Amino acid sequence: MIDYQSLRFDYQRHADQDAAPPARHAVVIVGAGPVGLTLAIDLALRQVPVVLLDNDNTLSSGSRAICFAKRSLEVFDRLGCGDRMVDKGVSWSVGKVFFHDEQVYRFDLLPEPGHERPAFINLQQYYVEGYLVERAAALPLIDLRWNNKVTGIEQRDDGAVLTVETPDGNYQLAASYVAACDGSRSNLRQLLGQEAKGRTFRDRFLIADITMDAPLPTERRFWFDPSFHPGQSVLLHKQADGMWRVDFQLGWDADPVEERKPENITPRVRALLDSIGFADVQFQIGWASVYTFACQRMERFRHGRVLFAGDSAHGVSPFGARGANSGVQDADNLAWKLAAVVQGEAPDGLLDSYASEREFAADENIRHSTRATDFITPKSEVSRLFRDAVLALTKRHAFARTLVNSGRLSVPAVLRDSPLNTADADAFKGAMVPGAAAADAPTVRADGSAGWLLRECHGQQFTALVFGAGEAAERSAQVLKASDAPLHIVRVQGTTPEGALATVRYDAEPGTVYLLRPDQHVCARWRQPTAATIRAAIDRALAKA
Repeated sequence: MIDYQSLRFDYQRHADQDAAPPARHAVVIVGAGPVGLTLAIDLALRQVPVVLLDNDNTLSSGSRAICFAKRSLEVFDRLGCGDRMVDKGVSWSVGKVFFHDEQVYRFDLLPEPGHERPAFINLQQYYVEGYLVERAAALPLIDLRWNNKVTGIEQRDDGAVLTVETPDGNYQLAASYVAACDGSRSNLRQLLGQEAKGRTFRDRFLIADITMDAPLPTERRFWFDPSFHPGQSVLLHKQADGMWRVDFQLGWDADPVEERKPENITPRVRALLDSIGFADVQFQIGWASVYTFACQRMERFRHGRVLFAGDSAHGVSPFGARGANSGVQDADNLAWKLAAVVQGEAPDGLLDSYASEREFAADENIRHSTRATDFITPKSEVSRLFRDAVLALTKRHAFARTLVNSGRLSVPAVLRDSPLNTADADAFKGAMVPGAAAADAPTVRADGSAGWLLRECHGQQFTALVFGAGEAAERSAQVLKASDAPLHIVRVQGTTPEGALATVRYDAEPGTVYLLRPDQHVCARWRQPTAATIRAAIDRALAKA
């Protein structure tokens, strides 16, 4: 088994380092973390060559981001590495909330059947990065350069020129577009004189990876004010390789250096295990860290030819698993738009919609994250009394459960107000509004075999879902073909049990058509489209309208 935390990648001198004038590339991505790697792979699959620079030559250490949501897994499926992550990770959907030592309620994040992917998997970040690096290495259009640190940037009308520091000295690199995916301490953000603004929380948390053989169910456990850690909160998750992740709230006055020492972590973990009936279970401490956090973002995610994604653009608290998942969704949103612009299929203005859509999503994530943090870590006696009263009512009263917030877990933002959406001309019910990420469902392929709806969608094109059979469905299919638009058409038959579930989720009738962007967000829908409305909707989604 590969130890991804110990891998070291070789620096290699590149011909670009001797080029004069600087070599020019369509897209340069800065930062080979989960977001930068996702973006690079997505662009390469769209036939866009990418240079990916990283200032280090290692993957992340410790578990760090571990909860990867259903939507991220669907993105990884499209990139060709989702199966591997799900197979290695620990799938879960059930969470339990405890007040003192009593369970007050449980929830299921994916209570309905008919989804290929689980609500979440828990998988250490170094595995996610490692699998993405290996996928990138298999794609010849990705030029991944380790130990290449960006130390300067000069913006021009037609692109940007980067100064890159290497073990062999500095060189310059020109790019039509630069994607800044270089993390919360983004060097590019600083070089452009930008900053992320928001709220910093005065609290400290200890994260510890512990290895143990405890027959606990695979679920998220969150304690408020337990007897084994009074006055604070604790979160417990299972990971791959028999490893468990535990987060202890410490309070602002805790000493980060002292709290990270094994002799101080051990009694905390021992008290937790004793309280849940595993006094005899032995454990080993792996990686540990003490962190503080902030909910903040840049004012704008686009600055000329530089586009910010992931932690370089926005940051949230860890409650709700919104950090890495929102970063993957940034990359998912940006890749198809960059490809369309670079390949001349859309105007540069399409990239403005990346900024506006993902700024909206960041605001939503920050709002949820801030509310969770305020509930978990009340900053006044009145706030604590309110929280504890809510928790005490939760076991017997359903209304109180809606007020409990141990972290509203990550779901994709619904981009209702996106300028790329075509407004409904017909009446629809349900969640699949323009701007929503398409819901998965079982389906039957043309050859009669079973499949999944999102797997049938084309990763590099707009996809049209045509629902039902009979005259109305055939008429819609013919109209789509007559529109002469570059479309991938998927027929969803409502006569099978599988097709019936998709039909319900999309509130479809025979002949209903949904138009999906290449990132699988709905951008238009009709009961009976015309060739003109289809062409107009695609133009609008490409910012041509």
